[in-house]
This record gives sequence, C-alpha cells and structure tokens, in this order.
Amino acid sequence: MTIIKTFFILLNLQILLFSQSNIPPSIEESLAEPVKYIGNADTDKHYYDGRLRHVVGVHSRQVFRANRSIPAEGGLIGWTYNHAPMLCYWNDQFYLQYISNLKEEHGAPGRTLLMSSKNGVEWSNPKALFPIYPLPEIDNEYGKIPEGTPAIAHQRMGFYVAPNGRLLTVSFISYSETPRHSPNLGQGLGRLVREIYKDSSFGPIYFIRYNEPAGWNESNTLHYSFYKKSNDAGFIEACNSLLADKLMTLQWWEMDRTKDGFYNIDPGEYSLKALCFYHRPDNVVVALWKYNLSALSDDEGQNWTEIAEYKSLKTCAAKVWGQRMEDGKYSLVYNHSASLRNRFPLVIITGDDGHEFNNMLCLNSEVPTLRYQGIHKSVGLQYIRGVAEGNGNPPGDEEWITYSMNKEDIWISKIETPVRGTVSENVDQDFDRIKSIDELTNWNLYIPKWASVNIAADPVKPDNNCLLLNDEEPYDHAKAVRIFPVADKVTVEFDLYAEKVGVAALEIEVLDSSGNRPMRLRIDEEWLMLDRGPLEITPVKFNVAKWYHIKMDLNCNSQNYDLYVDGSLKKEDVEFASEVESLERIEFRTGPWRGDVRPFIVDGVPGNPGLYVEDLPGADYKVAESRYLIDNLITN
Repeated sequence: MTIIKTFFILLNLQILLFSQSNIPPSIEESLAEPVKYIGNADTDKHYYDGRLRHVVGVHSRQVFRANRSIPAEGGLIGWTYNHAPMLCYWNDQFYLQYISNLKEEHGAPGRTLLMSSKNGVEWSNPKALFPIYPLPEIDNEYGKIPEGTPAIAHQRMGFYVAPNGRLLTVSFISYSETPRHSPNLGQGLGRLVREIYKDSSFGPIYFIRYNEPAGWNESNTLHYSFYKKSNDAGFIEACNSLLADKLMTLQWWEMDRTKDGFYNIDPGEYSLKALCFYHRPDNVVVALWKYNLSALSDDEGQNWTEIAEYKSLKTCAAKVWGQRMEDGKYSLVYNHSASLRNRFPLVIITGDDGHEFNNMLCLNSEVPTLRYQGIHKSVGLQYIRGVAEGNGNPPGDEEWITYSMNKEDIWISKIETPVRGTVSENVDQDFDRIKSIDELTNWNLYIPKWASVNIAADPVKPDNNCLLLNDEEPYDHAKAVRIFPVADKVTVEFDLYAEKVGVAALEIEVLDSSGNRPMRLRIDEEWLMLDRGPLEITPVKFNVAKWYHIKMDLNCNSQNYDLYVDGSLKKEDVEFASEVESLERIEFRTGPWRGDVRPFIVDGVPGNPGLYVEDLPGADYKVAESRYLIDNLITN
C-alpha cells in the first residue's frame, strides 16, 4: 500500500468518525431526556460566577440602564422594570424588543419598547413599540378591572422575518388584578402585530389573533383592527405566514392556552412557558421550555413527542436558550443554579449533536446591586434570548445573546466561537494598532452605560493607544479581564496611568480558575495599596497623571509574590491572600469585588428580593469621573 493511499484511508476514517460524533441518538433513544449535560463541572450557589472557569473573549454591554428620574426614552417618569428582551438581525441591523412596566412585574401600566443597532455596540434610545393599551371594563374570574385601566404586555416571542422579507413584531395584551396575579394564565385579550420598516419606522398596530376562548374578539376589543383589515397585501401575507408557522406560534401557547386546535401539542399537566427551539443535525426539532421541559419533532412542529424533563440542567425556573453556532456546534445558555431563586450564574455548555452538552463555563460573572424596589425582581442575569432560527444571522462568527439584569437593565453579550475556557499563548498586548475594543477578541469586557471600556489616546504621547477604563456609575463598575495560560509561576507586568480619580478606585487582581484572588492591588489618587485578605500591607506612594510600570512575580509553590514599580522592588514575598495551585487571568476593575453573594442573599431568603429593598439613593445620577489607562500587558 502506498503512502498516499494510506494517508487518504486515514483521512476518510477521521472524517467518518467526526461525522458520526455529530449524529445524535434517534428520537426514540432521546425521548426520556431530549438534552443532557454530561460534564462534571457544577456551580456554587454562593458565587455569582458559580466558581466556574470563564469563557474567553466575551464582551458584555449594558444597552439600556433604567433611570426613574431621567429616563433615556424620555417622559416625566422612568420605568424601572425592564425584562424579557428579544433579539433579531434584519436588514443589516440588530433589533431588540423588551417589556417595561412602571415599577414591577405584573404591575400596570405595561408596554413594549424597541432599540436598534448597526453593530451591537451603539444602540438607539428605546421607542414605544406597543404603547400603553387602555382596557375595556372586565369582570370575570381573573378579577374586576375598571374601564381605562392600563394593560400589561406579556410575550415570549418578539420577531418574525416572513418569507416575503417583511419584519413583524408582536406583543400580547393582558391584565392582572394585582401585581401578585399573573397575566399569562389564559385571560389576555389577544396578540398584537405591526411591521418594522427598513428605515426602522413602524407600521400600524393590528390584532393578529384574538383570545376567543376567553371571550375576546373583534367586537369587544378596542383601538386596533384585525390584521386582515389592512390594505397592505404584503403585510397580510407576512401575517398569514406567521400564523401558519407552527414552531414560531408555539411560543404563544402560554398566554392564551387555547384548545381550539391552533397549537399542535397537548401539554397535559405541564405549563409550557418560554419556548426555545433549534434543529439537530438530523433535522429533528428540539423544543425547550422553562422548568426543565422538552419535546422533539421530526416534522417541523406538526407533531411532538411526549413532554419530558431534562434532569441534568438546574435552570432555576428561568429561560433556557439553545442554538446552533457558526462553528457547527450547539450551545445552551442558562442559569445553572443550585437554588430555585438564584438567576445566576449565567453559563454556557456546548456539544456537537444538539443532544449531549459539556464544558460548562461562566459567561458573565457580574451582578450589580438591585437599584429600584419592585415585586418579583429576581437578582441576576436572566431570561436569555439569542437570534431565533429564521430571524437573521449577524455577520461574523460570534454568538449574540441578550438578557435582563435584575429585571431592571437590558444587556447584550457577544461570545467568541469556538467557545473555550483556556488559552495557550502568553499575553503580549499593546494597543497601538487597536482601533476598537471589538478587536480585543481574547479579552473579557464588562461595560455598563456609565462605566466604559474603550481604546483611547495616551495623554502623554497622543500617538500611542491605550486601554481606558472610565467610571461615573454610582452602583456598578467597568471591568477588563485577560486570560493567560494556566501556570503555577507567572510574571505579569503592565503600564498604568491614573488620569483622573473620582469616586471609583482601580482594583487589580490575578485569579485562578475558581475565582480565588491570592493578590489584590488597589489604586487611588495617592496610594498603591496591597491587600491580602483581612491584612493590608503598607502602601506604595502613587501619583495621578504619571505613568508607572508595574511588575509582579507570582509563585504558587511558595504562595507569595514580589511587587516591582518602575523596576524597583517595592514589596518582597507578599503572602497570598488565599492558597491556590495555579493562576490564569488578570482583572482590571473600577470598583470592589462582589463575587460572593452570601452577604446579600441567605439561602432561600429573600424569595422576592425587590420587595424587601428601597430605591438606592443617587442611583439616577452620575458620580465624579475616574479614568485609568493600561498599556503593554505582558505575561510569562
């Protein structure tokens, strides 16, 4: 046998083995548990990141910050309950829809808002997509509601790109007698629809489906007509396509819960909330709902297997997002929590076949303080949604997801693919040729609206670019993290310039895979301080508006480090604050570490965090600005 023949036989064998690894089990074989987590990693409920290793290269950005006094969307009163964001990509643009109530979940008035972005970075201010809807008089088993009471918006689906190219957006109009009652038990009036045009303006609002079993129809609903009354044939065609799409419309079941044959599924004893679906390599559709529920379909949702539970995912009663990524692998993003109430950590698990998943990693470890009081405001990063199948494909190889933070603010994360938790090359990072933070694909960035991470000119040498952390946020901070190869001995060095020190000091830490922080530096306008847990070592003099070169030799074998400033040894054999076997990332942060949740939430209490707090003072206004520049980061 020739060498060439041998090569091609081995190559074909590799291709065969790879293709077989992507083949999921048959429907019959996966009925009992349609998706499975087969990894060994688990989460610690006492930490916001679950003490998991972090995904490399996630950029997380706050696109909407709630503000009661000075709302970004205008008006006299800010709406501080913002939740359930949905995402699509159409006409070379991102669209993000979310529901907003004045103060709390299920509390009227409610409405739906829309934001847009060309690049996922700069976002428009929100506009009222479905404004406040005044209800007719209601007197039934769900409560007595006076005429003119504002409705509550509740939806699990946001967008639909029709086969004719039209973009539709929908909302469900419902009501609750009190905020303690749910609007999604079958009592709502019906589903609204309107078109988003290519110039981002909106078409008229119509009803696309009435909740007729609850007594609502064209004769007793106000303000909007049935969609077939439109004189736009293309719009009617798009609506008809949506109504015929059994996968898309199955997302509606939870709100009206009708048994009129519209939904091709028998939920039995289950309540099917917040459907997400994707196609496996064998074209079988996987449906995922809240409360660990799942089903399979091999005919595009016309028929379904019996509903089963995916027992290996601890989803804490929140949404799960699943999709096929650009690299062909599958991902599930959700809150893998050991506590029913904890909407953290935000994790991603990945797999080849859409059935089995492994490699659990943390996507975003930050959970800021709840700023505004309100019932049913769970703490954490929650109700995750990406771009649903058929609703566009953003350019590039990244995965985009959106979620709410504490049911107050709306965030978006861009995830590099392939998804990984480690790197093999040491860091040698200057920013001279970097024009945008989008190019920092190995950095993890956390960027609130009032605490940014950017590329900026050196104040001393304007032709030199640096990484800038800017902070004017009273209750959050900016963060930039760089993962480096796992090592028991590592030298980390970088240049540091404090341009302005306002309220926020700069904290610098080197961590291990579980988030242990053996060394901690803190920079303010006078001192570089070293903290090792409960003990603070004599600080080093530090001046604003001056470049410093910082170097640390860290040794896990001796459990200590040496600190050099501008080439001079300032502190020797500083004992680690916690014992670690290895190190793998450096973190720059404009605020104190807050990863341990135990000081704020005791196990099981409170079950309703937003009920037991008051609005935080000064949450609506910026604080004195801090600006820190970092350059020439090197690890060995």
